[in-house]
Amino acid sequence: MVQRNTWQRERVREALTDASGFVSAQSLHATLRGENTGIGLATVYRALAGLAAAGDADSLQSPEGEALYRACTSTGHHHHLICRSCGLTVEIEASDVEQWARSTAERHGFSEAEHIVDIFGLCTACAQLRSRERVAD
Repeated sequence: MVQRNTWQRERVREALTDASGFVSAQSLHATLRGENTGIGLATVYRALAGLAAAGDADSLQSPEGEALYRACTSTGHHHHLICRSCGLTVEIEASDVEQWARSTAERHGFSEAEHIVDIFGLCTACAQLRSRERVAD
């Protein structure tokens, strides 16, 4: 299904590009609502799903199970390192993961296997801040 390129979809794309790191549809909607755009939450969800399907947005599931999105800066298959505290995201190549996924699928008789791997942790700045906070306690 081809989505029309409406002003609402373009505004969601712009807001996603302006966001730092991954954001939820609800968070993006709150930003747009604060700008009095009149764009509804359902429209934000549809626009984000369309952007992700077209490869214009990355989509992942947070450890809590919420769908998160960000404007895609890479083409092709890639993975992410994501800070659980500040949301800093680094796109990474992971050839070991690619080989593991292929060989695991083949070993179990699967072909055309796909996978998603995102690694959540703390970036250096957040880890240092947490360490200082523990020392202060």
